Amino acid sequence: MNELYARAGAVTAEGSRSFYFATRFFPREMARSAHAVYWFCRHTDDLVDECDYIEQGRADLENWSLKVHSALDTGDSDHPVLAPFLDTVARYSIPHEYPLDLLEGMRMDLNATRYRTFEELRIFCYRVASVVGLMMSHVIGFRDPALPHAIDLGIAMQLTNILRDVGEDLDRSRIYLPQEDLDRFGYTETDLRARVNNPAFRDLMKFEAARARTYYASAEPGISLLSRQGRFAVQIASDVYKGILTRIERSHYDVFDTRAVVPASQKYWLTAKALLR
Repeated sequence: MNELYARAGAVTAEGSRSFYFATRFFPREMARSAHAVYWFCRHTDDLVDECDYIEQGRADLENWSLKVHSALDTGDSDHPVLAPFLDTVARYSIPHEYPLDLLEGMRMDLNATRYRTFEELRIFCYRVASVVGLMMSHVIGFRDPALPHAIDLGIAMQLTNILRDVGEDLDRSRIYLPQEDLDRFGYTETDLRARVNNPAFRDLMKFEAARARTYYASAEPGISLLSRQGRFAVQIASDVYKGILTRIERSHYDVFDTRAVVPASQKYWLTAKALLR
């Protein structure tokens, strides 16, 4: 099992520098469990994002879903991703509904070609991001009412991802910006596919960024409700993602050709700032 946990850490370090950076501030056992959660989520997500065609993605996801359901029902699996994840689920009493909701989110990503309203998008954000925060809350430890705030932090982070990856998602024929918001600002899907960065687009993106910041603000009180040994890392993760949002805003929403990232030097500055708080 130790070898599998080590592989989970390697996958986390390669797949999400921001998440891995935050887990460096966890105690060792907590970090190992966080990496196991990440590996499970990343493997599930890759079945959708890395598939060559939709039908293959659907088949692979359903096959994986059967393995996940069986593993959760029996508490046992010889799959290298599921074994450390099941160990973590049992150790921290993670509700099974969370990984199952993640599977539903992946199904949405395969089947939903557009999101008409923000409410539809919010459900997607909950299933693919908030449930990760809920699982991590169980790993870290929490007191009520932390979980609603964890849900909001997941939505805030996923909205940040969506704004950062507008260009990359277009390359994969995916549009996550709600149609009702495009209509509100007079920005068409044709404009989006042509990668037009005009005043209407910048107003649209400013609106979406403000929405994400509202969710970050709502999530903030929940961090102090996490156990002392884990809350610092969550604060860093939140600050890093808010830093990504700031970079998007300062670039005048140049998201078609560039990808906003927070450099390591700024991550350490954010860490020092969080320490001072």
